[in-house]
This record gives sequence, structure tokens and C-alpha cells, in this order.
Amino acid sequence: MKKGMFIVLEGPDRSGKSTQAGLLKTWLESLGHEIVVTREPGGTYLSEKIRKILLDPKSRIEPMTELFLYETSRIKHTLEKIIPALEAGKVIISDRYTLSTTAYQGYGRGLPLKTVETLNRIATMDLKPDLTVVMDIPDKIFSQRERLSHKVSGPDRIEREPDIFRRRVNRAYKLLARRPGVVRVNAGRPIGEIQEDIRARVSKIMKRLKI
Repeated sequence: MKKGMFIVLEGPDRSGKSTQAGLLKTWLESLGHEIVVTREPGGTYLSEKIRKILLDPKSRIEPMTELFLYETSRIKHTLEKIIPALEAGKVIISDRYTLSTTAYQGYGRGLPLKTVETLNRIATMDLKPDLTVVMDIPDKIFSQRERLSHKVSGPDRIEREPDIFRRRVNRAYKLLARRPGVVRVNAGRPIGEIQEDIRARVSKIMKRLKI
């Protein structure tokens, strides 16, 4: 079976994941690879419907209900989009995957980490990214962006969470970036420098996978 490559970009809100995903897609396409860019929650018809519920500021969702909604979205996303693309030899670039659930619902909401990790494994059928890149925001820049968020309310339910929640998530990513298969890049630099760093990390994985 032909095997593709699975890359995930992670990090707190406003860390630049979407911008870097677009630049990475353009670069990989220039090398002749077929790219699928996707996101979580989302990526399939049902998953996008769940996304709307999760991010709607009018939604009142308990933490455990929120966790199960994310995992339900992930099952469909993994089965219908990610696995078929990998089997077809394509490169998947996903804006968020399981690490987000651990950071937001585990550390952010305070749900038991063992429960979160178990549901992550079930929802992905133990599928793991070939590379997870955490967009790490230095504390000083993170504080500056938090002050900006006071002036402009976030457009969705998660972005409207209080400062203490976002700080817990940001700290969580710094811890999670130490896991095997996860690398951390300084997202406080110019966009071009960040992209060069990400490309260097991806190139190493491509060489290992012989892609």
C-alpha cells in the first residue's frame, strides 16, 4: 500500500497555524507532492456541522460533552479524509489534531488526562502524525496578544474564554511539545523564518519516510 505523509500544525489561538499551513502546501506542491489541507474540528460534512456547534458563542456545552463532540468529529475526519488520503500517497496537512484536545480539554478544561488520551486513541484508531509542529508563542508575545484580545472579542466560543484558560492552554503546549514526534518552533519570529524552520523539520521526515 502506498503511504503518504501526515503533518499536523498545533498551537494556541492566533499562533499563525493557518498561514504556515498555506505556505507549507505551496512549497510541497512545488516539489511535486499532492497535498490535502484540512482542519479540526472539521474536514468532513458532519465534522464541519459539529464545528459550528462547538464554536457557536451561543452554545452552552459542558466540558465532557465538548470532549465527546470533538472526538466524534475526529472519528469522521480520520476515517473519511485522512486515512484515504494517506493510502493514496498524498500529504495531509492538518490544522490541529489530538494534541489540541489534550491541551484545551485536558489542561484547559481540567478533564482527566487519561480519559482524554484514551478517547484520542479510540477516535484515531491509533493513527499518529508523522510530524506534529507546535507553534510556540514566547510568553512576552503571548501577553501582548492577550491584551489585544481584550480590545477585540474573539469570534467564536473558544476564543472568548477568559485569560486564565488561554494561559493554561499555552503552558500545556510547551509541555506537550516535549513528546516524541513533536517539535516546537518559535512562532514569535517573522513569517518567513518560521516557514524555513518548518520546512527543515518536514524535510527530515520526508527523508526518513523516503518520500
